[in-house]
Amino acid sequence: MVLLGIVSYKIFPPRLGGQKGIADFYEFLSKECEVVLATSDDNKEINDVPFKVYNFLFNQWKGILNIFYIPKLITTIRKHKVDMVLIEHSYFGIFGILLRLLTGKPFAIHSHNIESHRFNVAGRKWWRLYVHYEIFVHQQADFNLFKCEEDRDWAVEKWNVSPEKCMIVTYGTFIKEAPPVEEKKSCKEKLLQLHSIKEEETIFLFNGSMNYTPNIDSLNIIIQYLIPILQKTDFKFKIIICGDFLSEELKKQIDLLPQIIFTGYVPDINLYFKGCDAFLNPSVLATGIKTKLVEALANDLTIISTRLGARGIDEIITKEKMILVETADWQSFAAEMIKIKVRREFTTPQEFYNDFYWGNIISRVNDRLKKLI
Repeated sequence: MVLLGIVSYKIFPPRLGGQKGIADFYEFLSKECEVVLATSDDNKEINDVPFKVYNFLFNQWKGILNIFYIPKLITTIRKHKVDMVLIEHSYFGIFGILLRLLTGKPFAIHSHNIESHRFNVAGRKWWRLYVHYEIFVHQQADFNLFKCEEDRDWAVEKWNVSPEKCMIVTYGTFIKEAPPVEEKKSCKEKLLQLHSIKEEETIFLFNGSMNYTPNIDSLNIIIQYLIPILQKTDFKFKIIICGDFLSEELKKQIDLLPQIIFTGYVPDINLYFKGCDAFLNPSVLATGIKTKLVEALANDLTIISTRLGARGIDEIITKEKMILVETADWQSFAAEMIKIKVRREFTTPQEFYNDFYWGNIISRVNDRLKKLI
């Protein structure tokens, strides 16, 4: 099978969770079939990828202008003898419909969120218009890949998309098993030294792009609710915040809190996943699946999360490694933070790696997409 992937925004070099998710997806898929990628022209640094990349498309914000590149996409399909088209997100779904009409090739949409819901959460005034477009392209697609059960069920129940045309393809990990205890201890020691943290202080981690509405909201919850609750106790802790695009307003608030260590973007986030005591996910604006939760669990880091924020990750698989608190119950959330160091340590179950290892995920995807040809 030869597959043409169409990506509507910058993913190279992959820095953010969503970018990594797409780049890793195609890297593993290229081991199962031949992959050709058509991306937006802001993908400038494309290095060491095991598939052909053409970066000539307009970014999603000028997406409609790609109508002029339909002939070039058709040429690419014919040159590489492409069997099917896979479109990342629903943004360019209309081009899948046009390419199918003009070449006869089936197309699938790899959805990463219910985009209209995400736009609503982000305060985009035109989200209601996007709903109609999103429903239309998903109904027209030959197949749809969703990130979690909740998104698939939404499409089936609210959009009347056939269940037979849907599959869950979660965000994955390169890691096949929990890292050794010695490695985690070494990372902990590095963090203590790097950030001048005391041995008796419990270290929490929160990371993500700080221009993304759900992340901004979670950071505000940490600042306005969790830290004030913990300040009324004798609990000693530090919260490390990793990520870029932090606003000046939030930076001013953080600077007033000695319990927070803000690092900005870090090139090796795995050091923090392995060295911290727990990951915080106080999300009340959940969309899709949180890629950072998959990364945290893969690195054997315990998670404290709201139930809503943990959507897409089955607590039956994660067992005691993921502590769930009712959404907006910040007293209980803070109480779980205090208990982390005295709580029995659990290792991420092997069942998690069986479900979330990229190789296993892609094998299932490849088998299903072949049936469309």
